Parts: sequence; structure tokens; C-alpha cells
Amino acid sequence: MTLHTVRTIGIVTRPRPADVPGIVLPLRAWLQERGIQLLCDHETAKTLGSPAVGVSREQLATQSDLMLVLGGDGTLLSAAREVAALGTPILPINLGSLGFLTSFTLDELYPALEETLAGHLTASERTMLLTTLVRGERVVDEQRVLNDVVINKSALARMIELRLSIDGTFVCRYRSDGLIVATPTGSTAYSLSAGGPIVHPAVESIIITPICPHTLSDRPLVVRDSSLIELCVLGDSESIYLTLDGQKGVPMESGDRVRITRAPGCLKLIQPPRKSYYEILRSKLKWGDV
Repeated sequence: MTLHTVRTIGIVTRPRPADVPGIVLPLRAWLQERGIQLLCDHETAKTLGSPAVGVSREQLATQSDLMLVLGGDGTLLSAAREVAALGTPILPINLGSLGFLTSFTLDELYPALEETLAGHLTASERTMLLTTLVRGERVVDEQRVLNDVVINKSALARMIELRLSIDGTFVCRYRSDGLIVATPTGSTAYSLSAGGPIVHPAVESIIITPICPHTLSDRPLVVRDSSLIELCVLGDSESIYLTLDGQKGVPMESGDRVRITRAPGCLKLIQPPRKSYYEILRSKLKWGDV
């Protein structure tokens, strides 16, 4: 990707932060000087006081050569679901707090853009999961996720019973507060909090982590990402939800099945070339210096 191939940049921001106009308006002028058009999603356009010029995120993804995400990891997760299938690379700028995925700082915005437009930065390819909720013989919902798929209760007073099968083979029956199925990218999110392992994004795998299992021998499981994972809800299904990337919740019923596979294609995520994955881990997790 070079300046000659990028003609349109789409921008997604977290909803209505006070500092967005001060970032986006100078950025628009900077891009115009270089003959590049800036498109905004509806939320960003509203923040700038020009709601009429905004487009949907789906349109933004199809019309942009590069996506610029200003926000935290939540903003990136939301944008990834629209962009990944199209192969549009994302340049993430962290306006949040932790930011495992949005690892460029605001001070690095213009240098990162210049390096990207000059073709000096490459994109890391991140695996996504395709999640299908099946009720009887009917598909109720189907979504891509970048981080994780979670089955749990809205109130964790009672345990959930789930049957896990992998590639058509019965594996085990969980009694727990819930279950997390994560990508390597999502291994540093909810799965990590539940005791799951940290997995490098380049490792082709899927992580299955029970949440507070009733049986202590039910431990996190790492499987190859070509696997077909199927989870079935057993017994009482009151207030059980399927949660996708922590942002979308779908009510579940007894007998519902969740099929999880690696999604076609990958998310292309531009990362700082001088920050290794381990340096980002050390910084974000406060592991300390050598």
C-alpha cells in the first residue's frame, strides 16, 4: 500500500468524545493536501456537527482503501466486524486506556500515516471466528468476531450446562458459570481474566476457557483453528446469552447449538514496527523491565 494506491480513508471513532473534532478536522486538511478523501461514519460526522455527510460503517468499509480507527479496543472490535471480510487494512490509534489492539498513540498518528502511505508499514493478519447460532434447523444469528464468543448467564447465580464437541467428536460436558471461545488475539481479553493462556497472534489456534468450572479438572483447552467447535445448551436455559466480542448479546434457549469455525479471510491490522508483541504485552500487563 502506497500513497498512489490510497485515495480514500475511512475514519471510525468512539461515540462523541470531546477531543474528536480537534483531531479529525486538522487530519482532513492534512489528507486533502495529499489528494486523499476522508470519509466518516455517522457517529463521527455527528460529533463534527455534520451528520448529513456521514455514511454507514458498511458503506465506509466498501468505499475506503484504508480504515483509521480512533478509540480503544472496543471501537476497533466494532469496526473489525464490518471491515475484515473486505480485506481493508485498519490503522488503529489508541484514545482509550489499555489498548492491546490499538497500539499506536495519538502522538504517532501522523508519522504512522506517513509510513503507511509510503508503504513502509505492513499489516498483521489476525484470525477471526465465524459464529453460527442454530435453533432446531434454523440459523438464528451468524457473526464474525475478532476476540471471543462467550456463553454465560446475565446473573451468575446458577451454573450453565454445556456439551462440547470438536470435529463431531464429543469432548466433555461443562458445568460452569460460562464458557469463552477466543482467538489468539482475544487471548489477552476475557479469556485471560478467566485463567486462559496468552497465545501469540501468529499461532493458528482457538482457545476454549471455562468460567469458574464446577469440576476443577476442566481446564482451558487450545485446539487447531481448522476445528469445528460445537456447543450445545443443556438443561435450564433461563437468562443465558451468547455474547460476541463483548458487544452483541443474543438470548439462547435450551437445545440451542453454537457452531464456531475460523472465518474466511483475516483482519489486516497495521502495527508499530518498532514495538514487538512482547513489548506491548510487557507494557500493558505491567510485567516490568529486564
